Amino acid sequence: MSSFFANKKPRKTGLVEVRGAGKRRKKPNEGEGKPQKVVNQLNEEISSDSGTESPAGKKKQKFAEDEQIEETAQEKKLRLAKSYLEQLQQQEEEKAEEEAFQQDLVASRLEEEVLEQRGKLQRLIAKDLHPPDATEIRVLKGHQRPITCLVISPDDQHIFSAAKDCTIIKWDVRSGKKVCMIPRGQKGAKDQHGHTDCILAMAISSDGKYLATGDKNKLILIWETEACRHLYTFPGHRDAISALSFRKGTHQLYSASHDRSLKVWNVAENAYVETLFGHQDAVMGMDSLSRERCVTAGGRDGTVRVWKIAEESQLVFHGHDGSIDCVQLINEEHMVSGADDGSVALWSVSKKKPLAMVKQAHGVHGDEGLEQPYWISSVSAILNSDVVATGSHNSKICVWQCGEGFRSLKTLFDVPLVGFINSLKFSNTGDFLVAGVGQEHRLGRWWRIKEAKNAVYIIPLKKVLSEQN
Repeated sequence: MSSFFANKKPRKTGLVEVRGAGKRRKKPNEGEGKPQKVVNQLNEEISSDSGTESPAGKKKQKFAEDEQIEETAQEKKLRLAKSYLEQLQQQEEEKAEEEAFQQDLVASRLEEEVLEQRGKLQRLIAKDLHPPDATEIRVLKGHQRPITCLVISPDDQHIFSAAKDCTIIKWDVRSGKKVCMIPRGQKGAKDQHGHTDCILAMAISSDGKYLATGDKNKLILIWETEACRHLYTFPGHRDAISALSFRKGTHQLYSASHDRSLKVWNVAENAYVETLFGHQDAVMGMDSLSRERCVTAGGRDGTVRVWKIAEESQLVFHGHDGSIDCVQLINEEHMVSGADDGSVALWSVSKKKPLAMVKQAHGVHGDEGLEQPYWISSVSAILNSDVVATGSHNSKICVWQCGEGFRSLKTLFDVPLVGFINSLKFSNTGDFLVAGVGQEHRLGRWWRIKEAKNAVYIIPLKKVLSEQN
């Protein structure tokens, strides 16, 4: 018996130990007390390092965590999809606005080109112009005698001027210095190619490659503008060359003379084309643009004429009472002219009479009862705009604004300048005006203004909008 119980006792003890160990493993809460305390202690240590938080901050943090937990995966996908769609919509709207803006720019540009081809374009820029300061006017001295004519290169970088001293000077606009000078030619000299008599006319091609000059000696000389090198000589006129003009975009040259005729030349091929007749007196002025036509001022015959070269026909316009000495195209359909009766007129090629005229535009001079108007010796216009300028010898240049449809002409401002304004040219950008001034009129010596300077004047044109910007 004793041995039996002695054998069973250790088994019971072992079973109890095994069961006890098993029961302890099955109870989940029994062994988790101490680790939880350790985690809480760690959390407390971390929170204590980061600083104490207020109860309100803890509530907000807990509320944000609850919101994040509450958003499901599907709701997150929906929110991101909506955000992406909104971005796409915004990008499309911006793209549509940009395309509409570009279309408006292209449309306005095409409209301008169409109006320019039709000769009806009129940019209203006169309201933005401001009178220049007298201190900003630059003087380029180099000629010994009065300036008779000048042109500006198409890029507005250079000015070519000619004078009664038979010289031609190329000026740099920015620095005001001479780039090169073509001296007076010597009669009978074979190696020298300069003018031997007073230069009256000058023109430059629209690509800036060729310069044409004409003198009282009935000759037209063609020069290469870059190096002022002589290329050709065109004889043919029977009297002084009074006006020259290149057809825009080509190397076709029109010339006018005191012999009452016009001639057409092809400069690139060094060729004469044809002669046109019609004026009853010496032709005094000429201008042309892109169309195969030119306009001329007929001097004492009192007419302005539009020559249709291809059709070999002409349109005749009457309006001035005196000798019409200068004419300039504003666009293909409108022009401005000046006469020695002191009047300035605006014309349309579709009307035989002036659209607008200002008489005694520069005033009168002389004793009381014997007053005479100041001659209009030069006119110029900013292409396709409503701005024109006129010159005389009453110590000022008048800048005018053309009304709507070129049916009126009113003074914008005057630029004080002493001497005979024998030539006027606006820059292609309209940023400045160049005046060729002399002590005498370019065609004679009826008066002499001793205090005047034989020089080229560069007059900056201020724009109100650019100043504000």
